[in-house]
Amino acid sequence: MAPSARSVEAMISVRNLHRFFGDKHVLDDVSFDIKPGLMTGFVGGNGAGKTTTMRIILGVLAAQQGEVLVDGQPMSAQYRANIGYMPEERGLYPKMKVIDQLVYLGQLHGHSAEASRRRGLELLERLQLNGDPTDTLESLSLGNQQRAQIAAALIHEPVALILDEPFSGLDPSAVDTTVEVLRDTAATGAPVLFSSHQLDVVERLCDELVIIAGGTIRANGTRAELLAAELGNDWELVTTADTGWVRDAGVHVVEFDGGYVKFQASEDDAQRVLTAATQRGRVEQFGRVRRNLHEIYKELAQ
Repeated sequence: MAPSARSVEAMISVRNLHRFFGDKHVLDDVSFDIKPGLMTGFVGGNGAGKTTTMRIILGVLAAQQGEVLVDGQPMSAQYRANIGYMPEERGLYPKMKVIDQLVYLGQLHGHSAEASRRRGLELLERLQLNGDPTDTLESLSLGNQQRAQIAAALIHEPVALILDEPFSGLDPSAVDTTVEVLRDTAATGAPVLFSSHQLDVVERLCDELVIIAGGTIRANGTRAELLAAELGNDWELVTTADTGWVRDAGVHVVEFDGGYVKFQASEDDAQRVLTAATQRGRVEQFGRVRRNLHEIYKELAQ
């Protein structure tokens, strides 16, 4: 399937969003960018503000304060109408044939029935929907319904993608297939924002990360920046000598087993341990313990 020709490189900027539901401040000065050509993972627990933010970007909800910009200008109604959106709650017609729905949605965006059918069939094949495109949505498994929902977000060759839990119900192979299709859209220059509770999937697949908790942005940056900045004070040492002596080196030992030890220490104290280790044997590995996104999220979301 050829990449969309309609997508034009543009950056979506969320700036200083505030939103209240009654007395509850559900978004508190939320700001981040969705950069063209990149997949941005939007991470947060239930009630953190992810869906509310997405709906404001799409114009479904209004913000009490703040704005959504495209290349520094207020997002136009035309641009917004050409965003591909996949809600967490499935929004297709259960008793309608899958391909007929895709054709209908394509026509709503100005494509011909023939072009929409051709693109719809290509999308369903690439997403590996198991079943006949003429099957009704309700006759499909939950995973195949999810594939159909993703195809619906892509049918009109969107200028940007906003996807709420797109990987829900998909097995690992289907996740990989879906990501390939989404990356094709990003490769046209379209900004892609997706939320997911599957932090291991987000960490593996996204280019940039936004972590939200309690309606506020707790972290924002590239995946590499975020993981590197949050390494913490845990260190690992692997050496040919026994590491039991590290317990008496003035640092907090988390665990050790023969030539392996994990401990907590400042940079200076860790280097002191390293120097001492080189005097006792050959050092095979030494460095900070790289935490995963799940550990970072737990700390930031507290």
